[in-house]
Amino acid sequence: MDVIYSLIPGMMFFGVLLVVVLVWAVKKGQYEDMEGNANRILLDDDDDMLRDSDQSKNESADKK
Repeated sequence: MDVIYSLIPGMMFFGVLLVVVLVWAVKKGQYEDMEGNANRILLDDDDDMLRDSDQSKNESADKK
């Protein structure tokens, strides 16, 4: 029973700490754009990479 009396204040401290961290994260904007990363992976941005590799191939062919 003595253990419970020491665990209750410890768990209350950790609960308050978690609430403070959650409030801090919300104020810092961590939850502003929840779908941005999920949608960003679907966008096709490989065109720029393909153009760069084509240009480097053309430049190496011109040097030969």
